[in-house]
Amino acid sequence: MKGVPRILAVVYRAKERDFAEKLEEATREDIVYVTDLTSCSQKRVFRLSMPLLSFRFEPAMLLGELVHRGLEAILEEEGWATEMEVVKRFEIDGEVYELRGRVDAALVTEDGVEEVVEIKTARSVEKPLEHHVLQLQVYMTLLGAKRGTLVYVTPDRVVEYAVGPREVDVEQLVRETVHNLARPRFDWECRYCPYRRYCPYVRSQEH
Repeated sequence: MKGVPRILAVVYRAKERDFAEKLEEATREDIVYVTDLTSCSQKRVFRLSMPLLSFRFEPAMLLGELVHRGLEAILEEEGWATEMEVVKRFEIDGEVYELRGRVDAALVTEDGVEEVVEIKTARSVEKPLEHHVLQLQVYMTLLGAKRGTLVYVTPDRVVEYAVGPREVDVEQLVRETVHNLARPRFDWECRYCPYRRYCPYVRSQEH
């Protein structure tokens, strides 16, 4: 088709295929993602009931994916495990849910997982964001990791933050999520939420 940027069209089709391949899993009620535990539980409701609303193709997201792939490739060359799948089942009120996630990078020794790394991109950063810290600590709890590191990549900085171990009640987070009790989980979420125009729980001060 004339007028369509050729390379951009290739990338778009690749993202569209990836979204379609993951759609069936993303709409299964018995599956919970680690990222679901660190954001408003109503987002999961929208993903399950209206999944196409979650498809986004934006330059910032593409840039973030490229940064992830690049840093993960470097770490993998240095002996780190990357895109490590994490799966754990929880029984909540008689129903079994499978918690799934992928760690960006992990330092694995014969004694187990020594360190977990999560990579984030942002326009700017002054301190680690609370939902990113929670995500990392969930992974650390699930894997029994002793250390955690958040790596932020911005246009001006690349900065690391060490995150200490904290025993997170992952089962309670799963419970809050599947029963849609954390809406929002953090006070600031409504302001940036892509579902705010459809959400019955949007905070009134955010209208």
